[in-house]
Amino acid sequence: MHFCFEPMNAAEAEKLTCWHYQPPYQMYNTTSDETLIGSFVDPENAYYSILDNGKLVGFCCFGKEAQVPGGDYTKDSLDIGLGVRPDLTGQGRGQMYIADVLNFARSKFYPTLFRITVAAFNERALKAWKKAGFQQVQSFQALDDKELFIILVRHI
Repeated sequence: MHFCFEPMNAAEAEKLTCWHYQPPYQMYNTTSDETLIGSFVDPENAYYSILDNGKLVGFCCFGKEAQVPGGDYTKDSLDIGLGVRPDLTGQGRGQMYIADVLNFARSKFYPTLFRITVAAFNERALKAWKKAGFQQVQSFQALDDKELFIILVRHI
């Protein structure tokens, strides 16, 4: 693996709330507040910092936190969420992040099926996940903002 994974701590959570994505990716921007940071560091939510030589380069989460309300998540799968620091996106490293996240997930959770939910406009992410062997199984509108999302799966 290229990266190290550690349970999210408050300092790393605070850093990622300061990340600012340019349009059209601004939906991934967050603001710093105690509730959000508390959610990131709660072990039940399975958030992990992705570190490269000790520096935060991304984060991932597993399970319910990686789901978008409105999708069909009834099939037994490990849901994955992945975020990369804005200044590191669009550099052709997607496969490296995905491979390491999948390897980490295999060793930590022992899934039989991976599932990822991606905003339909995010062509960069969709291309990367499809290149990693994921296949689209569903599209839906999110319950809150009616944004269109796509669910993709891949067998282990």
